[in-house]
Amino acid sequence: MDLHGYTRGAEVIKVAGDSPRIEMTSGIHYAQIKHARGFRQLRMSVIREAEARNRPAILYFPGGGFTSADHDKYLQMRTALAQAGFVVAAAEYRTVPDVFPAQAEDAKAAIRFLRAHAETFGIDPSRIGVMGDSAGGYMAQLAATVTGAEYERGDYLDQPSDVQAAVTLYGISDLSDIGAGLPREAAASHASPAVTEALIVNGPAFGPSLGATVHDTPEKTRAASPIGHVGPHSPPFLILHGSADRLVSPEQSAKLYRALGSHGVAARYFLVEGAGHGDSPWYQPDIIARVTRFFYETLRRGD
Repeated sequence: MDLHGYTRGAEVIKVAGDSPRIEMTSGIHYAQIKHARGFRQLRMSVIREAEARNRPAILYFPGGGFTSADHDKYLQMRTALAQAGFVVAAAEYRTVPDVFPAQAEDAKAAIRFLRAHAETFGIDPSRIGVMGDSAGGYMAQLAATVTGAEYERGDYLDQPSDVQAAVTLYGISDLSDIGAGLPREAAASHASPAVTEALIVNGPAFGPSLGATVHDTPEKTRAASPIGHVGPHSPPFLILHGSADRLVSPEQSAKLYRALGSHGVAARYFLVEGAGHGDSPWYQPDIIARVTRFFYETLRRGD
């Protein structure tokens, strides 16, 4: 056989297809937060086709119960979206003990960073979507609904922080009733001043502060909840929640869907029968395909 490198016994194969090479850039610092005795760097990673140019981008926020933000989670979903032609960023954000509006500020800062570095990452800055699961769903909802200069802090303030599409998976829309309709034991913890949503709104009991529940401070809780910012300006939404979720009530997603509809915002809501919170159904091809299709319809239209 006249092939360069052939020797007797070698098996010759031909590879079909032209799937692009997917690459990951990690260790990106998208924001610097000043504290009393130093600075904290907020990190981001980006997955994309090696030769990506002028592609729509998706910014993913991870769940973590408001206590962690491991931004390199949900690899199946992020890789599938990159293979579908999106530039997929994933960002950490401030959690407990940092209080709102730190979370909204971080979401907006991450979006501005992507727009400021659009050429570097091959992004079309006019087409950016957000997504997240659980507390990350809360972050995606904030990014999509919150407006106002008071939430714009940090660098690249010349860049807009609006987004053109949003996906929330078993996310939190209203901090005042995360346990709505759940069994008594599951719902009871949400009435505590020590539960994480109360800490996000009111901070911990420390020094002169005694802490407070989300019900003690209804105006602050509403301001810190995405449901309090939904309006006609909100982008199209894809909402997914498990009917068997016992950590975040499915009513959170139903409430968001109704609020978006009341303002005439395009939204689709899928209640996943029997799915819990972050369990196996959320990693299956059906869910990944629905998310990919939504972003393709909203961000890649006309490509």
